[in-house]
Amino acid sequence: MDIFSVFTLCGGLAFFLYGMTTMSKSLEKMAGGKLERLLKRMTSNPFKSLLLGAGITIAIQSSSAMTVMLVGLVNSGVMELGQTIGVIMGSNIGTTLTAWILSLTGIQSENLFVNLLKPENFSPLIALAGIILIMGSKKQKRRDIGRIMVGFSILMYGMELMKMAVSPLADMPGFSNLLTVFNNPLLGVLVGAVFTGVIQSSAASVGILQALALTGSITYGMAIPIIMGQNIGTCVTALLSSIGVNRNAKRVAVIHVSFNVIGTVVCLILFYGGNVLFNFGFMDMTVGAVGIAFCHTVFNVLTTVLLMPFSRQLEKLARRMIKNADKSEQFAFLDPLLMRTPGVAINECVAMANRMGKMAHETLLLSTEQLADYSEIREAKIHENEDKLDIYEDRLGAYLVEISQHGVSMNDIQTVSRLLHAIGDFERIGDHALNLQESAQELHEKGLRFSQSAESELLVLLEALGDILNRAFQCFANDDAEAARTVEPLEETIDQLIEEIRMRHIRRLQTGECTIQLGFVLNDLLTNFERVSDHCSNIAVCVIEERDGHLNRHAYLHDVKVAGDFTADLKLDMKKYRLPNA
Repeated sequence: MDIFSVFTLCGGLAFFLYGMTTMSKSLEKMAGGKLERLLKRMTSNPFKSLLLGAGITIAIQSSSAMTVMLVGLVNSGVMELGQTIGVIMGSNIGTTLTAWILSLTGIQSENLFVNLLKPENFSPLIALAGIILIMGSKKQKRRDIGRIMVGFSILMYGMELMKMAVSPLADMPGFSNLLTVFNNPLLGVLVGAVFTGVIQSSAASVGILQALALTGSITYGMAIPIIMGQNIGTCVTALLSSIGVNRNAKRVAVIHVSFNVIGTVVCLILFYGGNVLFNFGFMDMTVGAVGIAFCHTVFNVLTTVLLMPFSRQLEKLARRMIKNADKSEQFAFLDPLLMRTPGVAINECVAMANRMGKMAHETLLLSTEQLADYSEIREAKIHENEDKLDIYEDRLGAYLVEISQHGVSMNDIQTVSRLLHAIGDFERIGDHALNLQESAQELHEKGLRFSQSAESELLVLLEALGDILNRAFQCFANDDAEAARTVEPLEETIDQLIEEIRMRHIRRLQTGECTIQLGFVLNDLLTNFERVSDHCSNIAVCVIEERDGHLNRHAYLHDVKVAGDFTADLKLDMKKYRLPNA
């Protein structure tokens, strides 16, 4: 083995890691928000969590990505710490699939169909099919499938390069002498942990071990401690992802490390204790790629079976190691770690935008209540909510802009566009709520009161305003395009009501029934009501735009007003919200 073999080994590792990353990212992108929806179904049932953890890890082919996702979800307040334990255990089992796929490289047979099972034989065909999908398909989903296929082929090519690079070691006496040091199990665990921690991929680490095993120089006694150490080394990614997150999210990383360290210690004691008592005959037998995959799976399944009954104790251990701060932490917001799985991040942005919408809705209703019954407690709540809405818009807007640069699908891009437009409208509704609060405060402090006629008219207008707010926010929360189409007729109704109230106010001024001072306040109220209904219209159009693709807003608003359904709905709304006779 010469220096060029070392170069080939490094290149093979690079191809392996790149292929693994490409495949994993494309799988995550295809899964999108489905991953998060699955995780949100977590219950106190540990077996369900275990199966979901294994299933999602198999789907995205990365236990590290799974753990990072969990840290991000806990940091954002989406999941509770206890829900993650079963998922972490399941992810350790799910990640063993990669080793079984890699073990196919060791197949030896003259049979054509058996040879087709060898990855180096079928992966070129998969790569060709993947390239055809990437270059020839217009659909994003098919291109993502193509990237998964190409990523898998690159991964297998990297494995083949590593196998070729280490094959000369079989004929080197010095290599055999070097391997004798790995008969010390503690040294084997240490080497497995350090190497896996450096490359941050247990799949790549196991792959290299399988490549070395194909030289016929690795025994079960050497491989088993290294495999145990590899499970500890893969926790490095989780530890790095826990930097800068809240205490509960740090505990996710602590649980991951504790699970693997305790499992390794217990399995070492049981395995070598059993060897002392029963003298396992296979310890000095050479291990192949299949044997390593088998040991990897047995270790992870056994660790899970042993520690699953102690899930609560693992949580308590994590809480003791990462204690609560003296003061409560600020409310959780979207975590940048979630951007590693864009589909999950966008789903959380939708949930965050819905919370923002509810807050804007609540704030506007509080401000309208101030007109009839002024309260300083309500005033403080309005100011508090308006400040939060500003924070929501700044942070959620910046998050959405950043996530749109992470290779999201076309559907996700449309969702991001809808959210960016909508959160601006939510924030502006909060501003108008504050304006209404100031008008109510002026009426309260100066002891002003509208005439009975004006109050009756405002009651009708406020009822219509409450209706359009409900329609707009419900169609946004439910992503209901059909419900969104009922907003525009009501917006037109409110515009006509406001115009009529203004005309009536002018007549009252002429007869001396209303004062100039009250007229200024009324005009401010009507202006803010009109702007709020405009923003409700914008929110509805955002929902329709996402469903209909690249919708021209101005053209839509023009065309919808000449449609038969619009005219019929407008007549119904005008009849429902009719001003009292002057």
